[in-house]
Amino acid sequence: MQSVTAIPPRFLSILDFDHETLNACLDRASQYKAARATGVRHDRPLDGRHVALLFEKPSLRTRSTFEIAVHELGGHVIEPPTDVALGGRESIADVARNLERWVYAAVVRTYAQDRLAEFAAAAPRLRVLNALTNEEHPCQALADCLTLVEAWGSLRGRTVAFIGDGNNVATSLAQAAVMLGAHVRVASPEGFELQDSVVEGIAHIAAAGGSLERVTDPVAGVRNADAVYTDVWTSMGQEHEAAARVDVFSPYQVNAALMAHARPDALFMHCLPAHRGQEVTSDVIDSPASVVFDQAENRLHVQKALLAMLARG
Repeated sequence: MQSVTAIPPRFLSILDFDHETLNACLDRASQYKAARATGVRHDRPLDGRHVALLFEKPSLRTRSTFEIAVHELGGHVIEPPTDVALGGRESIADVARNLERWVYAAVVRTYAQDRLAEFAAAAPRLRVLNALTNEEHPCQALADCLTLVEAWGSLRGRTVAFIGDGNNVATSLAQAAVMLGAHVRVASPEGFELQDSVVEGIAHIAAAGGSLERVTDPVAGVRNADAVYTDVWTSMGQEHEAAARVDVFSPYQVNAALMAHARPDALFMHCLPAHRGQEVTSDVIDSPASVVFDQAENRLHVQKALLAMLARG
């Protein structure tokens, strides 16, 4: 395979990438995907190295795909129990300083982005990857963009609509898609919009005509969109708000009637897990327009590309 572009030893946010590196990561992921499909053995940049998975939040896709990615790149996974890794038994900084002496990289799935930043700052030799925080979900955004590149060839000039809470998934998707030249339209109820700081940050990274728009009307959000994306109305840690959120977000359900306002060939996207009958109806998520399981598969390939690039950072 071709040589891998090196990146800084941190991937805490899509904003840690420049445009060239984002494209290089997606290209590398495509190479890994093609090689895996044909059974071709690829490079093993993690040969003999250990990677720690530190997960404070539950996970199916993230945990499974990172474990497989590390293994296929030649590395070994360790999974310290949550109660001793990030559970308050000792400071986050001390956990990071210990792991830095034993492992090559740490994949962290936690709550506040500040916790992740503190962990990374304490161990400058440790490669650190964001496997999800309350504020950002960059690995998911890479998989989303790879899925769209596979469908369209390029995101330039395309409109991607995100319907629902302006959450971590919406944030990272908007950052990546705008960097790739897409127009991203986020439709959220008042009080649940994408944060102003996110919008301001995206304005500085837009490329190739990419742009971001916030609206409150879900129909306006999906109108003539090339892809319609949604996520759960209640994220992990917000369970106490679930009943109230159902009332607020019900008009934002992605169903056949809402999809009819998008382009006839529009794709449907969801990061999963999905609450069928809430943010999306089964007839939409199971329709030929749905690429949700392509997104899930592509988590493996983009994370392999990330790990390989970090190994040369």
